Amino acid sequence: MEINVDQNKLTKALSVVSKVATSSKTTLPILSNVLIKAKKNKVTLTTTNLDMAVVDFLPTSSSKDGEITVPARLLADFVANLPKGEVKISVNGTKITVSSGKYKSMMNGASTEDFPELPELNEKKAVIFKMPVEDFKNGMSAVKIAASNDTTRPELTGVFFNTNEEALYAAASDGYRLAEKKLISNVKSEVKAIVPASTIAEVLSSISEDVEEVEILFDESQVCFRMGEIEITSNYIDGSFPPYRRMIPENNEIEFTLDKNEILRVTKLAALFAKEVGGSIILETSAEKGALLVSSVANEFGENVSEIEVEVDKNAKVVINSRYLLDVLNVLESDEVKFGFSGSLQPIKIENADNQDYTHIVMPLKG
Repeated sequence: MEINVDQNKLTKALSVVSKVATSSKTTLPILSNVLIKAKKNKVTLTTTNLDMAVVDFLPTSSSKDGEITVPARLLADFVANLPKGEVKISVNGTKITVSSGKYKSMMNGASTEDFPELPELNEKKAVIFKMPVEDFKNGMSAVKIAASNDTTRPELTGVFFNTNEEALYAAASDGYRLAEKKLISNVKSEVKAIVPASTIAEVLSSISEDVEEVEILFDESQVCFRMGEIEITSNYIDGSFPPYRRMIPENNEIEFTLDKNEILRVTKLAALFAKEVGGSIILETSAEKGALLVSSVANEFGENVSEIEVEVDKNAKVVINSRYLLDVLNVLESDEVKFGFSGSLQPIKIENADNQDYTHIVMPLKG
């Protein structure tokens, strides 16, 4: 095998694929390698951790067919430090030579026989969606913050893609909060698939600046995200996602709208005093003052109270985790935030004031 490729393009490709290889916790040494394959003037770089595979299609000036696997991190670090220009990679047996101008290195590769065979997604039976990359990035960032890290409930460690009333939604919940985002309207196909949140994070970090569209393909057991020259394929999480829409309150006793930056600021202030009490802060509406009071629970650090002017006609008080509130405020796109709650133990509903495509629910803490 022999390929000639631009150093900058090779560096970017190796940066994308090597993350999966180096993050693998498996005992299989071959999974630390990148599979380089040249066939009919097309070159692919592939890594996998068995649950997820990343493929980068690499443009070349010339190539000779062949394939080899080589330690992904070593190759990525070496190529990244080469000068700009053309890099030549040649293979003799299991030895791989990488050269650029006066720079040359020989690395010990490994046969591709032990590299896992990647399952192919059945495109003929797949459900395919396309969406602008910015919409995808914003939607995934807003949803994945609610995914759980508790592996004893694996179905909650993913993002649930599902169709409802001719729209594609993504949802995530850790049992204490829930996020749902409408991604695409007017869809005809049906989808129910739990995609690992780690896969979503990998996809988001792999999108390059020149990509304008993301293509998502769902088949019976896998999902594939296509972003320009990059494909990331992942298995689904086995299990059933909870019927989460039952958690979303249809009506709230108290609803009000306020400036996002203002509630973000006072929440950060209250959170400074709430570290010793698990981040608990108090949201309290006052009809008499026409205000929302945001305060910390009194502790050895002291306490903090801030007021925001809002239109409310009822008094109510809830205790909430400040980190959860900060997480959702940081992903909301609107300048105005809509809050709704109905009592000290009822879910708090948080949305963009100018649209309801994104809904976030936070369960209050016992005061």
